[in-house]
Amino acid sequence: MSWLSRKQPPPNREDNRIAVSLKHLRALEFKARGFSFLPRQPVRSILTGRHGSRLRGRGLNFEELRHYRPGDDIRTMDWKVTNRTGKPHVRVYTEERERRVHLLVDQRVSMFFGSQRSMKSVVAAEIAALAAWRVLSSGDRLGGVIFDDHDCYTIPPRRSRDSVVELLSRLAKTNAALAAGQPSQASQLNVAMNNLARELSHDALVIYIGDGFGWDDRSDELLKQMSMHNDVIVINVFDPAEVELPRLDELIVSDGEMQIAVSGNRARLDESFRESFNEHVAHMQDVLRRYGLPLINIDCAEDPMNQLLKALGSGR
Repeated sequence: MSWLSRKQPPPNREDNRIAVSLKHLRALEFKARGFSFLPRQPVRSILTGRHGSRLRGRGLNFEELRHYRPGDDIRTMDWKVTNRTGKPHVRVYTEERERRVHLLVDQRVSMFFGSQRSMKSVVAAEIAALAAWRVLSSGDRLGGVIFDDHDCYTIPPRRSRDSVVELLSRLAKTNAALAAGQPSQASQLNVAMNNLARELSHDALVIYIGDGFGWDDRSDELLKQMSMHNDVIVINVFDPAEVELPRLDELIVSDGEMQIAVSGNRARLDESFRESFNEHVAHMQDVLRRYGLPLINIDCAEDPMNQLLKALGSGR
């Protein structure tokens, strides 16, 4: 490998492929159609089958205790009251009017990478915006945790446009602050997951959007903890260059200011890249499969909206 000392111009922060603006995220409201995170899914959706059977949807509120009537589900029988009174009683529940949805959005330096359409950090922000607008239109409460390499920003779940705008505003600010050249904190993933786990109660939906950098055994435990009484969906954002390096004799990699020319044993380098990525994804897949949780892979080279439609059954 050989260094090139020529200084490059700083990244264009007005380019939504590099740093996403709040205006761009707000405009995605009009594209957030044709998919949902509710239990009833189109037949081709990744959330059907065994994944769909785990989706709880909105929770239940206890409404009243009344006498048993013919046709009542025996599973709703309150045996303590029945035994005490000598007459069969059932517990009546009504569905909650809204569900809490928490977005867990990764905006660490590991996400500040892109070889084609957009940075991974931008794609994650776009997916979060699409999900946020869709949740709002479904009448559910939206909140989330947005985290970078140093901080976690928590937005409590609320059902209002102002709450969505607050989340997207924080997301745009965190995204704009990203810069290459700084080390990405692998442990910050678990910090963010732990923060969110403390906020959860039951029957909520958690959607993690990121590249899973730093996913380890502790992440497995936190995932298990969250999924015991809540639904969890993992959206893995990756760039094609992470899977296989471009077929060039020499690669020029830049952080916006400095460049590095990569040459030498390409076969060994390609193999190393593939092994690293495949091991990482395989571990996530194994853990999610163990708990019956869905994984949606999003390729940064393609339009994220089209990929969401395809994954959730409304696209081709």
